[in-house]
Amino acid sequence: MTERTALVVGARGVIGGNLIRHLESEGGWTIIGLSRRGGVDSAAVTHLSVDLLDPAATKAALAGLTGVTHIFYAAYQDRGSWAALVPPNLAMLTNVVDAVEPVAANLAHVSLMQGYKVYGAHLGPFATPAREDDPPHMPPEFNVDQQQFLERRQVGAPWTWSALRPSVVAGIGLGNPMNLAMVIAVYASICRELGVPFRFPGKPGAYTSLIEMTDADLLAKATVWAATNPSSANEAYNITNGDLFRWQAMWPKIAEFFGLELAPPLPMSLTDVMADKGALWDSMVEKYALVPTPYSDVSSWGFGDFVFGWDYDVIADTSKARRAGFHEYVQTESMFMGIFQGLRDARIIP
Repeated sequence: MTERTALVVGARGVIGGNLIRHLESEGGWTIIGLSRRGGVDSAAVTHLSVDLLDPAATKAALAGLTGVTHIFYAAYQDRGSWAALVPPNLAMLTNVVDAVEPVAANLAHVSLMQGYKVYGAHLGPFATPAREDDPPHMPPEFNVDQQQFLERRQVGAPWTWSALRPSVVAGIGLGNPMNLAMVIAVYASICRELGVPFRFPGKPGAYTSLIEMTDADLLAKATVWAATNPSSANEAYNITNGDLFRWQAMWPKIAEFFGLELAPPLPMSLTDVMADKGALWDSMVEKYALVPTPYSDVSSWGFGDFVFGWDYDVIADTSKARRAGFHEYVQTESMFMGIFQGLRDARIIP
């Protein structure tokens, strides 16, 4: 197999971390993980730490990456408004490409991680199932700006791009602002510790609307497939587990896993009601001999409020990827239970 070198941008997130593990298991890849926090090197993975918002620092840090063949971009900077998200997230991608393209003579592909914001899912009810060729919506939206940047930059270049559009991504990872599985696991663990029933905290309509998830391992497979499949060049793909569900049916199964009494939904802001639970979490870490993890690294309450506020269907058509040859799928209930058990096994939750 021809040796390939992957630069995984956002290596410490759920998406980037799972992608690195998949590349390791595939073999034939030299892997460079890029993040602000850095990481521990291994036989197959070298980690670099850099602030991607600093173009000079990014250029200096990546100047030696002459062997990179594939950029897998999954970095994200959170901000307080949709408009405020555009400048930093576009700048980080631009700075990476500006630094790598001139030095990596064999650069073949740039993979971009997107999401359903491309379809306006964050704004309100949108046309479902969403399709990759749906008409655009009123900006701002950084996912769109990033793709347009790659489209312009790719003209006349020897490399190609692809864009992956997962639903809510679930996997095992800490310190990520968009980790719904961790939100549910910590919320359930605290409910159990306090002896209160497990209530769905979202809007009433969210409990009965259709939703879908994307397993982080499945997404990693799809990402590498799109980046190495010649017929997928310069294309965008919706990637999901392949099944739909309603929280109304999933919530009781999650309650059963955690041994919790189920009670009727009660709309509440997790950001507000969980704000004072840091000391409780610290006591749980000590009581159950958990891996010492700051409360800020296990709680993504704002993201939980965001997802549980979708009182409309949030689903996309994935037939384009299937027609192109990607046929992997994951049962979402099994995914959730596997992640929760994995968090227990890792001593992250009790």
